[in-house]
Amino acid sequence: MSLYAVQKFLFEINRSQEMQDRYSADRRAEVAGFDLTDEETEALVAPDIGKLFHLGVNGQILMHFAAFHQIDWQDYLQRMRDGIAEHGPVREGVYAMTTSLDEVVAPVHTPATPEGSH
Repeated sequence: MSLYAVQKFLFEINRSQEMQDRYSADRRAEVAGFDLTDEETEALVAPDIGKLFHLGVNGQILMHFAAFHQIDWQDYLQRMRDGIAEHGPVREGVYAMTTSLDEVVAPVHTPATPEGSH
């Protein structure tokens, strides 16, 4: 997998109107210049936000790509969740998951309230 190449593509397209125009005209041709696997190419061409998140793409880079595709914030977040549910934990990168999906990493503690107070 070439997470670096995927993120480089996203970083560049997020900042270049010319690249966005070329991608809009021919998605496959625009991603062809990057060293990507077939899986990564398909995720970028789709665009499959959930798959890209699963592959390890940084959310800060990914959110701009989603906005470029007119995916609203709540849908973007849901697509990331769906990607994990469909494809499994994030593979690598800053969001790599080292626990199972149902494992509690840091339990939530509710502060105790004094008796008689509500």
